[in-house]
Amino acid sequence: MKKISFVIPCYGSEKTIEPVIEEIEKYVSLRAEYDYEIICVNDTSPDNVLSVLKSLAATHSHLKIVDLARNFGKHSAVMAGFSIVKGDYIVCLDDDGQCPMDRLWDLLDPVIDGGYDYSMAKYDKKKQSGFKNFGSAMNSLMSQILIDKPKEMNFSNFKAMKRFVVDEMVRYNNPYPYLEGLTLRTTRNIITIPMEERDRIAGEGHFTFKKSISLWMNGFTAFSVKPLRIATIIGTLCAIFGFLFGLYVIVRKIIHPAVAIGYSSTMAVILFIGGIIMLMLGLIGEYIGRVYISLNNSPQFVIREIIGEDEK
Repeated sequence: MKKISFVIPCYGSEKTIEPVIEEIEKYVSLRAEYDYEIICVNDTSPDNVLSVLKSLAATHSHLKIVDLARNFGKHSAVMAGFSIVKGDYIVCLDDDGQCPMDRLWDLLDPVIDGGYDYSMAKYDKKKQSGFKNFGSAMNSLMSQILIDKPKEMNFSNFKAMKRFVVDEMVRYNNPYPYLEGLTLRTTRNIITIPMEERDRIAGEGHFTFKKSISLWMNGFTAFSVKPLRIATIIGTLCAIFGFLFGLYVIVRKIIHPAVAIGYSSTMAVILFIGGIIMLMLGLIGEYIGRVYISLNNSPQFVIREIIGEDEK
């Protein structure tokens, strides 16, 4: 019997996780030929979601709980769930009820027998704040430039994939996982399914500005050296510009000896070049810092406890 694994990172969802789990069970049961498991990863949520999950585990035999030792972030929480999945197909979704679970089999069928390795929901309109929409757009643009993501492809949190995709992703054991980058370096055989995103069942999102910057930096530095190449190009252009400007100043002084040397323009050039140098040094430092942390074997996640049928 084929098995489907559902992975749900949980943070601040004590009021929403129960209906999400019940809806999964409702729609997966429409095809009795598939077994399933639901893996909820508690990313050290500040509310009582862990207690809620433990209560649900007593009556939901397919539920497993992964309790992380501290908050590692959403992508690391998903990777923690991936590390223990048993299914032939893996589905990721949010804990807030926004993923349209009634379209589950529309999402899974292209992966099961449609010849695709990976499928995900495509929302024409995301029901989130303008700030988060802007962050998503910048992240998408960055992915297009740095990791060659197709322009028409927008990654969403409701997705399904074959087991080999997850097996390849979990081979990445360095800190700062970036799921889009891990997916695109594994397969490009991806399909998007048009769907309509739902409203949250309750509460508000927890995607802060700090988390947005952290995610953007993960993708910016973890899976591409293009930023360093761009830094080299900018440095070369600045050097050429400086050389040509120097020639211009010398020629102008020879032709017009009375022309005074411009203090303001000199300071502007110095400040501009100095800013570029500091920016590039910061970029190089970011790369070196992440290499250093990786060499120290900083973990993606630390599991405190696994609760469920395989907890022994």
